Amino acid sequence: MLYILYPLNALLMIGMPIALAVWLARKTKAPWRLFGVGAVTFIGSQVVHLPLNAGLTALFKVIWPSASAQPQWWHLPFNALVLGLTAGLCEETARYAGYRWLAKKARAYRDALMLGAGHGGTEAIILGGLVVIGFVNMVVLRNTDLGALGLTGNLLTQTQNKVAAYWSAPGCIAILGAVERLFSIPIQVSLSVLVLQVFTCNDWRWLVVAIGYHLIVDGMAVVGVYSKWPPLLIEATVAAFALVSVGIILGLRPRGEPLIPPEPEPVLVSGASDTPRLASNRSADASHQLDDSKFV
Repeated sequence: MLYILYPLNALLMIGMPIALAVWLARKTKAPWRLFGVGAVTFIGSQVVHLPLNAGLTALFKVIWPSASAQPQWWHLPFNALVLGLTAGLCEETARYAGYRWLAKKARAYRDALMLGAGHGGTEAIILGGLVVIGFVNMVVLRNTDLGALGLTGNLLTQTQNKVAAYWSAPGCIAILGAVERLFSIPIQVSLSVLVLQVFTCNDWRWLVVAIGYHLIVDGMAVVGVYSKWPPLLIEATVAAFALVSVGIILGLRPRGEPLIPPEPEPVLVSGASDTPRLASNRSADASHQLDDSKFV
C-alpha cells in the first residue's frame, strides 16, 4: 500500500496548486502570469531566507557555544521567534516586491488570489518533487545491500533504521505531506491578500501585519517540531491557521468588487447599424443581376 500512498502524496502535492490555479483562471479570469509572479517571489525569498538562517545558526553557535550542549528553557521560544521572523521578513518582503515591481497593475482581489496560489503552490510543487526523489531513493535502498555500499558502524545502523521506519509508516503518515500542503496553501493565499492591502489601502502597516502573521504560523511550527509533538497534532495546528486564513481571505474581499471582471461593453460606431441592411441590399441586388443573366 505504501508503494501507492507515497507517490499519491507527491502527486497531490504537485497537482493541488495547479488545480487551484486552473480554477482561479477560469472562475475569476485572473491571468496566469500572476501565478508565475508568485513563483518568482517564493523562489526569490528562499534565495535570501536559506542562507540567512544558515548564517544566523553559525553566528549563534559562536556567541553561545554551550547552548547545544546545555539547552535552556528560553532556547525554544528564541528559535521560534527568530526562525518565524526570518521567514516572515523574507517571504512578505518578496511578495511586496512582486506587487511593487513585477505586477504593478495587479491590484484586484482576484490578482492576490492567483499570486498567492503561485507563491504557495510553488512551495508545494518543489516539496512534492523532493518527495518523489525520496521515494525513489527509499525504493533503491530497500532492495540494496547497504553493507555493499560501504556503510559501516553508526551510519549503517542509522540508514537501516530510516529505511525501516519509512516502509513501516502508517498510511495516514504517508500522505501527511499532501494534507499539510492542503492547509498551507490557504495560509499563503491569505498572506498575499494581506500584502495587497499595502497598495489598495496605501498603508505600509499591512506589510507588518503580514510579517507578524507569518511569524506566528512558522513560530508555532518550530515549537511543534522541536518539542516533538505528534505529527497529527502539528497538522491540526496548521489546520487551525488555515481556517483563520480562510477568514482573512473572505473578510478582506472588497465589497462590491465582482469576482469575475465585467465584460467590456461593445462600442457602437456611427452608421454601424446601417451596415447590415446595406450589405443585405447589395446582396439582393447582386442576386437579381445573376437571375437576370440566366438563360434569357
